[in-house]
Amino acid sequence: MRVSSGVAQGLLIREVKPEYPSLARQARIQGSVILQALIGKDGSVQNLRVISGHPMLVQAAMEAVKQWRYKPYYLNGEPVEVETQVNVNFTLLGG
Repeated sequence: MRVSSGVAQGLLIREVKPEYPSLARQARIQGSVILQALIGKDGSVQNLRVISGHPMLVQAAMEAVKQWRYKPYYLNGEPVEVETQVNVNFTLLGG
């Protein structure tokens, strides 16, 4: 089952911020990494796939999102696995 990123964001209970890769910081690379994620019945992130994003930022985004936790999504009183898109933004402070 697929849910929008907005619905999934509302179920997010633990978000780990990604570590900004030092090479990407030095190269002043910013942007979003978009991932496809399967949220398991227990709320854990599984089956993470890259949809788009700068190659220097992808690994850091995946490492962080793997640690995220969601409230389980219920359908008819039963927890179900759901697919959603996750956006991880990398922004350099001060410009």
